Amino acid sequence: MITTTDELAKACELLAQSDFVTIDTEFLRETTFWPKLCVIQMASPDDAVIIDALAEGLDLEPFFDLMRNEAVTKVFHAARQDIEIIYHLGGFVPSPVFDSQVAAMVCGFGDSVSYDQLVQKITGTAIDKSSRFTDWSRRPLTEKQLAYALADVTHLRNVYRYLIKRLEEQGRAHWVGDEMQTLTSEETYRSDPDKAWQRLKLRVRKPRDLAILKELAAWRESEAQGRDTPRSRVLKDDAIYEISMQHPKSAEALSQLRTIPKGFERSKHADGILKAVARGLAVPEEELPELPKGRPAPDGSGAAVDLLKVLLKMTSENSGVAPKVIATVEDLEKIAADDEADVAALKGWRRELFGEPALRLKRGEVAIAFNGRQVVLCEQGEPVERVVQTRGNGSRRRNRNSRPKAPATAETGE
Repeated sequence: MITTTDELAKACELLAQSDFVTIDTEFLRETTFWPKLCVIQMASPDDAVIIDALAEGLDLEPFFDLMRNEAVTKVFHAARQDIEIIYHLGGFVPSPVFDSQVAAMVCGFGDSVSYDQLVQKITGTAIDKSSRFTDWSRRPLTEKQLAYALADVTHLRNVYRYLIKRLEEQGRAHWVGDEMQTLTSEETYRSDPDKAWQRLKLRVRKPRDLAILKELAAWRESEAQGRDTPRSRVLKDDAIYEISMQHPKSAEALSQLRTIPKGFERSKHADGILKAVARGLAVPEEELPELPKGRPAPDGSGAAVDLLKVLLKMTSENSGVAPKVIATVEDLEKIAADDEADVAALKGWRRELFGEPALRLKRGEVAIAFNGRQVVLCEQGEPVERVVQTRGNGSRRRNRNSRPKAPATAETGE
């Protein structure tokens, strides 16, 4: 348990000698905007440490230096929140990064597999998750909490080794590399108040309403960040929607709204809301934002999307790659409407795996057919029986319940 800067510096110097470290964090966020970092746990192939991030006088700079070290791969599971903490406290995004959840989806473990499920499938070890939602800010930490924290990084070593080996065997290591570009982009972790409206569902009906909604969302984001409090404690989403459509110009008008708590109109925050409404009302007509409009769907596109969904499911089962990694429903809708759609499914490895077959299916060059309960893709005019004989009994067909074979021993990965 590391509680001093000197101890942290020595530990990070030792960990930096390895080509990878596994990392996890424990934090609280229920009452704050920014996550409150409580514990950091890390492991190399031979060592494991727990860092008390709340220890008095502890300087995390040695940890940040390790996170900046390009010679060491930083291994996380579901990395986004952990990286967000590092970005907020250190002002940078660690690199290079490997996310075992993303890699698992590419390797056939399904959508968004949890850490304990992945450890169970690969190593056969069951992890006790009962300490997950304990208060990590309370000191001293219990032995059970410490054991839980270490398990989150020590088992990840074997998971990482297994996934790396499998990705190399499948020739898919660069697929995961493509996914890491989003995770390691600073844009992913910036909380720009001017873009806060994009988090909201657009329930407004008019451009003027949208102009006010944008101003309210930006005001709330700035307030939440400045006060370090959750957005909902500043102003709830439903209140933003109602204010955007009702355009209250006074405290009295604000008090008449159903979503505004009694007495809120007399608080200091009411003035900020009314000023945000005024800014939205002051936007000139010619500068009002346009309401997002969906692209007009061509005749039959609904059926085309349904057909592409079947192709996506078939591709996922045959390749062992989770559908959400290959294409989203929005991707399918755009492909159905436009062969040149600017979507991830028509780029890189996704185009080869799914995009090209999808376009060929649209053009009528290939067809989806049934052979009993098996769905196959065949050239137009090719007998289904021939497709099954030549392609259906081998690597192309994958049972939906199958999973990659786990290593015989967790320690060696052999």
